[in-house]
Amino acid sequence: MAGIDSLSQVGAQIQQSLGLEQQQQQTDSGFFQAFQSAMANVNNQQHAADAAVTRLQTGQSESLHEVTIAMEKADISLRLATQMRNKALDAYNEIMRMQV
Repeated sequence: MAGIDSLSQVGAQIQQSLGLEQQQQQTDSGFFQAFQSAMANVNNQQHAADAAVTRLQTGQSESLHEVTIAMEKADISLRLATQMRNKALDAYNEIMRMQV
C-alpha cells in the first residue's frame, strides 16, 4: 500500500530532521516501536480487506457482510493513521516556527 509506505517514510523523516542521536533513539524506541506496530496493523487490515474482496470475487466466500466489515475496518484504520500523521506534521511545523 502506497499510503502506508509514505506514512512510514514521514515518521523516518521526522526522526532524521530532529537529529536524534543513536542513544536517544534507543531510549525513545518505545514510541517508534508503537508507531511501527500501528502502521503494521493498518497494513495488515488493508491486506485482509483486499483478500476478502478477492475471495468474494472468486466465489470462495459468499458473505458480503464480512467483506464490507473488513473494508470498513481498513478504511477507518487508514483514516486514523492519516489523522495521526497530520497531527504529527502540524506539531513538527509548529516546533519549526518557534523562535529560539
